[in-house]
Amino acid sequence: MAEMEIGRVTHYFGKIGVAAIELSDALAVGDTIHVKGHTTDFTTTVESMQIEHQSVQSAGKGDVVGIKVPDHAREHDRVYKVIPD
Repeated sequence: MAEMEIGRVTHYFGKIGVAAIELSDALAVGDTIHVKGHTTDFTTTVESMQIEHQSVQSAGKGDVVGIKVPDHAREHDRVYKVIPD
């Protein structure tokens, strides 16, 4: 499985389990992402994402999206899109 870096975590909202991710490339609902950092390492499928509290199906470079994640993410963690072989 290849991976392509598509952004980084800018904030983590612990009470609701949501990571704010600043994108450097496109991301869509249904994509699989890998969040990796100094102590973070998990993979999840994007079930839904929001921009400014509005649900969106896709987002592009420069957007900051909120994505529900299964584990704690930390600021500056790198976000990769998993590209199926």
